[in-house]
Amino acid sequence: MPAPKTLETDRLLLRPWSESDAEQLYQHASHPETGRGAGWPAHTSVAESSQIIRDILIPDRSNALVLKETGLLVGSATLKSHRISNLTDRADECELGYWVATDYWGLGIATEAGNALLTHAFTDLGMRAVWCHSFLWNTRSQRVQEKLGFAPHSETPAVDDSPASITTLLTRQRWEELAKR
Repeated sequence: MPAPKTLETDRLLLRPWSESDAEQLYQHASHPETGRGAGWPAHTSVAESSQIIRDILIPDRSNALVLKETGLLVGSATLKSHRISNLTDRADECELGYWVATDYWGLGIATEAGNALLTHAFTDLGMRAVWCHSFLWNTRSQRVQEKLGFAPHSETPAVDDSPASITTLLTRQRWEELAKR
C-alpha cells in the first residue's frame, strides 16, 4: 500500500505520523481506556510513545488524526494492507483500524476519519473490500463500523486471554450503494 497522503475532512487532517507527535500521543495513550478497545496497553512514557511511532505507526503507514481548528492530535486511523492485516491475504482488500482519545469519544471523529479512509480505499486504491475488527464488548467501535456501512461477517469466541471479537466487512458495491442514498 502506498505511503499515506494527507487527507482532509470538515474537521480533521489525516496525516502521516511524525516523531514530533510523541508528547501528544503519550498524553492520550497513557490513559488506560484509550488503547484498551484496540488491544494495546497504556503507554508509560513519552519515550515509549516515540518508539511506537517509529516502530509501528510510521511503518504501518498509519494516519495521525489532527483537529484542523486547533492542531491537536486526537487519534489514529489506518488502512492495513493484506501484508500486515490478519483479516485478508488479498492485495485488493485491506483492513480499517482506528482509535480516538477518550476526551474526544462521542464526537463522530472515528466515523469522519473512517469515511475519508474508505473513500481513499475504494476510489484511489481500487480496493474491492475493506475489513474491520473489534472486541465484542467494544460497542462504540461496532457503532462506528455500522455507521460506515460495515456488515457483520464473523465472530470469534474468547480464547485464553483473548476476548471474543467480531469481524465486519464493507464491499465496494455496498459502499457505492450507500453513497447513492
